[in-house]
Amino acid sequence: MKDRRTHTEQGGANQHHRISMRHRQDGKPEQREQRAERQRETAVTIGGTSENDTGAGPPHWYENYDAKNSRAWMVSDPPDGKVPATTDEAKKRAAAVRAARRGGDGYYIGPFDGPEDLTLYVRCITRGLPGSMMPAIYGNSYQIVQGPGWVAIRYEMVHETRLIPLDGRPHASDKLHSYMGDARGHWEGDTLVVETTNFLEKSAFGGASDRLKTTERFKPVRKGVLDWSITFDDAKTWVRPWTFGMQLTRDETQPIFEYACHEGNEGLQGILIAERLKDKETEQHSHSN
Repeated sequence: MKDRRTHTEQGGANQHHRISMRHRQDGKPEQREQRAERQRETAVTIGGTSENDTGAGPPHWYENYDAKNSRAWMVSDPPDGKVPATTDEAKKRAAAVRAARRGGDGYYIGPFDGPEDLTLYVRCITRGLPGSMMPAIYGNSYQIVQGPGWVAIRYEMVHETRLIPLDGRPHASDKLHSYMGDARGHWEGDTLVVETTNFLEKSAFGGASDRLKTTERFKPVRKGVLDWSITFDDAKTWVRPWTFGMQLTRDETQPIFEYACHEGNEGLQGILIAERLKDKETEQHSHSN
């Protein structure tokens, strides 16, 4: 049995990381350093705002500073480094999601009538796929374990484990969908290829539909380093398939720590209690007028 404790390269798809998802114009060294400086300045209020600092913890918690990245952006196909345009159907789905949030963002801004008004990530349910593979501000370690007929990937952040069978079995029934989808793996030489279908639309990456199919490739490029890529194929969302990737580096000094977050934690209770107090104040104000 092979046991790899794999730490992701520091970079990612949001403002806390040094690799841009797509090709961007501010790719010069001085411009990248300006972005990095902004990251350092905002790190102290992660999880809050400059006006309402909830305390993000000491800076040494964060793993996204001064990254040694292997590429300027993550998208490798199309060759221009741009994410393909979305379909009209995808635009309609995105508009419906925005309307359901009623001006909120599922994170900082309500209304929060119930837990469902917050994102799955905020509620500590899932980061989905490839969200769980993507580096964040901390908690970027994962463990890849290979046994007879299986590969398992255990993630630190949101503590999920993907079980990937290698025995050629067919995908689960189309009636069964899940947050992380239904994975099936096989080998092409020394490359592990993982095809995943049956995603729940609520967790599908980038506003994709439940028809999304992803194909991941884990390819050794040198000792202790894997090249990981993922291709998205969903004709209901993008006008063509597209691919992005990054490198994964084996690092025995970065074991997985407990990710003690769950949907019923104090933060979620506090958010909903505050919203109900706000509702009560609004009602009292309307009665007084």
